[in-house]
Amino acid sequence: MRKCRTIPATGGDGAHLFGKVRLFGMEVYLDNSATTRVFPEAAALAARIMCEEYGNPSSLHLKGVEAEKYLRYAKETFAKILKVNEKEIFFTSGGTESDNLALIGCAMANCRRGKKIITTQIEHPAVLKTCAYLESQGFEVTYLPVNGYGQISLEDLKEAMTPETILVSIMHTNNEIGSLQPIAEAGALIKRLNPATLLHVDAVQGFGKAKIFPKKMGIDLLSVSSHKIHGPKGVGVLYVNEKVKIQPILFGGGQQMNLRSGTDNVPGVAAMAKAAELIYEHFDEDIERLCALKEYFCEGVSKIENVKINGLIPGEGVRGTAPHIVSVSIPGVRAEVMLHTLEERGVFVSAGSACSSHKPQPSATLKAIGADKAMLESTIRFSFSVYTTKEELDYTLREMYDKIPILRRYARR
Repeated sequence: MRKCRTIPATGGDGAHLFGKVRLFGMEVYLDNSATTRVFPEAAALAARIMCEEYGNPSSLHLKGVEAEKYLRYAKETFAKILKVNEKEIFFTSGGTESDNLALIGCAMANCRRGKKIITTQIEHPAVLKTCAYLESQGFEVTYLPVNGYGQISLEDLKEAMTPETILVSIMHTNNEIGSLQPIAEAGALIKRLNPATLLHVDAVQGFGKAKIFPKKMGIDLLSVSSHKIHGPKGVGVLYVNEKVKIQPILFGGGQQMNLRSGTDNVPGVAAMAKAAELIYEHFDEDIERLCALKEYFCEGVSKIENVKINGLIPGEGVRGTAPHIVSVSIPGVRAEVMLHTLEERGVFVSAGSACSSHKPQPSATLKAIGADKAMLESTIRFSFSVYTTKEELDYTLREMYDKIPILRRYARR
C-alpha cells in the first residue's frame, strides 16, 4: 500500500492539503475514474526533465540523446508490464487519441478486406463517436448489447462476426459501472472464427487494475491513459501488434516509426512510465486492498433504504467487477443534487463519465443495462485509488446517511 503524502497547499492557510480536516470535515476525493492525483515521484521526474534534460529526442546532439533515453525507458517499462515487444509500444496524447488511432488507422488500412466493425453499446465516447465517424465513411458498425450487469454475450459476438469483419473494439472495464468484459474469451473466439479480424481493447480503466497480457489474450491493439494511473494528463499509450496493418491519422515529421508524428512529450511519457512502474510494484497487495474497500463501501451503501449498486453480479459480488468503481442509484435524489451536496461536505464524486459531465444527457451505459428514468437521473459514481482510506469512506457514508433522507423529503414537496 502506498502511503498518502502531503502536497503543498495552493493557499497560505493550508486549507487545500489532501486529507486535512477542514471546517466541514475531511476532503475526500472519490472521482479517480475521472482523473488521479499524480504520484510525487512521477511529477518530480517530469519536472526534472522539463527543467534540466529538456532536449528534443529527435536531435542528434547530447541533449537529444539525454531525452531519447527516457523514451527507451518508457518503452521498456510498458513492454515489460504488458509482456510485448518494445517496438510495439507507441505514445499518444491520451486514451482518446489511442482509441482514434486504433480504430481509424486499422479501418482505413484494412478496408479492402471488408468494412464491418463490431463494438459494444457501452463503450467510451472516444470509441462510440469514432465508430459513428467511420459509419459516415461507409463502414458498417454492429453495437453489441449488454445484460443488466453490463456484460456482452459471446454468443452475440459470434453471431455478429462475418468474413468481412475487420475490427472488433471491446472495452476492458466500463468507466461508469465497473463491469468487466470477457476479453480473453472474446479474443479466442474472434481468432477462431476469423484470424484476420483485429481486436482492439480500450483498457483506459483496466490498466493498473488488472494484469493484461495482449499476446496471451488475443489483443491486437490496446489503449492506455496516463492520468488514470497517477501519471500526468495529456499522454497515453497504444500497443500495436507488429503484425497489424495500420496507417497514421496524424502526419508530420514521421516520429515513432511513421505511425504517430509529432515531437515526443518526453516529460509526460517518462512520468507516465514511472507511474505505471509504481502501480504494478505492489499490484496484488493494492488490488486486494481496493477490493476490500469496495466491499466495505458497498456494504455500507446497502444500508441506505431503496438504493441500487449497479453492475454487481449475484454470487460474485465486487470480485466480478472493477475494484475501484462503485455506481450507486439513489431514487428520489437527482445525481447533480447529490454530487453538490457531498461536495459541500468535502466529498468529490461524479454524476457519470467526466468526459460528458458538462453535457447533461442520459448515460448510454445505464440505458444499455435497462435503467429506468428514475435510475438514469439519480446515479452517481464513486471511484477509488491507492490513496483512498477506510476513514474517508466512513466519512462519506456518514454524510450520505445524514443527507439522503433530507434530500428525499425535500424532493417530495
